[in-house]
Amino acid sequence: QVHMVESGGGSVQGGGSLRLSCAVSGLPYASVCLGWFRQAPGKVREGVAAIRNDGRTSYADSVKGRFTVSRDNAENKLYLQMNNLEPEDSGIYSCAAASYLGGPTPSISHMLAGTTYNYWGQGTQVTVSS
Repeated sequence: QVHMVESGGGSVQGGGSLRLSCAVSGLPYASVCLGWFRQAPGKVREGVAAIRNDGRTSYADSVKGRFTVSRDNAENKLYLQMNNLEPEDSGIYSCAAASYLGGPTPSISHMLAGTTYNYWGQGTQVTVSS
C-alpha cells in the first residue's frame, strides 16, 4: 500500500521560512518524478516544484529563487524548503509521485502537471500572514 505523508506545515509571518517533508513508502515501482502541489481556497491546484530521478528540477515562476525541492532516495523522502514566504503562498501543500512500470521520465514541461502523477499525499496546511 502506498503511503505519502506530508509534514512541516504551519503558520508563519511573511518573510519567514518553512521546510516541508514527504515520507514515501510502498510505491510499486521506482518513482520517475516527485512533486509538490498547492491549492488555495477557491483556486485550482498548481504545481509548485518537482524533481526527476535524474535530479532535474522544475519550479513555478512564482516560487523561483525562494523555494528549493530536494529528495533523499535512501530515506525515501521529498523536501521543499520555502524561504521568504508570502501570503500568496498559503494553501494546502501535497506531495505527489509518478510511479509507473517502465514509465518514461516526464519532460520538463510536464513535471508540474498534475496529470503526470498517480500517487498523492493528503496535504499539509501552510498559512502565511502579512
